[in-house]
Amino acid sequence: MNGIQGKWGWALLAALGLVFPLIAKNDYHLTVMSTAYIFAIATIGLNLITGYTGQFNLAHSGFMAVGAYTVGILTVDHHWPFWAAFALSGFTAAALGFFVGILSLRLRGHFFSIFTMCVGYIMFLVIEKWESLTHGTVGIIGIPAPGPIAGIAFDTPRTLYYLVFVFLVLGVWVMSRIVRSLLGRTFVAIRNSEELAESLGINLMRTKLLAFMLSVFYAGMAGGLYAGFVRFLGPGVAAVENTFDMTMHMLIGGAGTLLGPLLGALSVPWLTQYLQFLQEYRFIVFGPILVLLVIFLPHGVVGTYLGWRARRAAHAQPAPAATRADAPMREGTSHV
Repeated sequence: MNGIQGKWGWALLAALGLVFPLIAKNDYHLTVMSTAYIFAIATIGLNLITGYTGQFNLAHSGFMAVGAYTVGILTVDHHWPFWAAFALSGFTAAALGFFVGILSLRLRGHFFSIFTMCVGYIMFLVIEKWESLTHGTVGIIGIPAPGPIAGIAFDTPRTLYYLVFVFLVLGVWVMSRIVRSLLGRTFVAIRNSEELAESLGINLMRTKLLAFMLSVFYAGMAGGLYAGFVRFLGPGVAAVENTFDMTMHMLIGGAGTLLGPLLGALSVPWLTQYLQFLQEYRFIVFGPILVLLVIFLPHGVVGTYLGWRARRAAHAQPAPAATRADAPMREGTSHV
């Protein structure tokens, strides 16, 4: 874990992603990993508003569906090129997130979560019932694949895998720049104490709204990739179960860390694949796992490790010289 946290560790992860198609047994494994990458992008966005800013958004899958349906409607019904429609997917989700955030971010704690859960359910109902726009329960069929770039056609599972992988790498890099900047520290300050952050001159509403829009931008971009990858959309994309899945990925890896949500989003789908015979009992299986994680690893795998490393470093530091010199005085020894 210590190696993965450094630059060489990230380089190793990128190298493993590049060689994965060479060691994958079949195209199905490429499809599973590509889908995991797409949801990892959305999970990284959820981690920004939840893990770094402290606002638990339960409408995240709804914003992912907004990005996906932006691509589906524009390409199928209005015959836009895929990349032109994809360019709007994240911005459409962020624009909607602006109006939702203005209303929801006035609330705090579980009130905010309940409000966003209602918003997510409204998004699901709109997609399901507005047949003239979203095709309702029939869904959108025949979404075109991403167009060629520099002569590379994305018409095979391997090329689609590399396309999604590139977007994941870019998404992680941009998010790392955000969370390590002054803006990222501002988000963390709000998470730790809104009152203290406000006393320091931080505009709470504006900063939380920016975090919310950046978060749902990631969700919309992931939705646009999802539409071009599966080439079919239904109302289930906006189901709150997808938000719970992304939350599970984030909690297992470690909310408020950059590596944690990524590891969670990539490991849980493979665990699900190997436990397909328990698919009907999925929540019975993962429910106790989450309970045990909350009890024994409340900060996730990566978060718990980072906390342990920080405590170890603090204990390893020698006491200041002045403190050691004063020790006899505290023990009652007189120098007079």
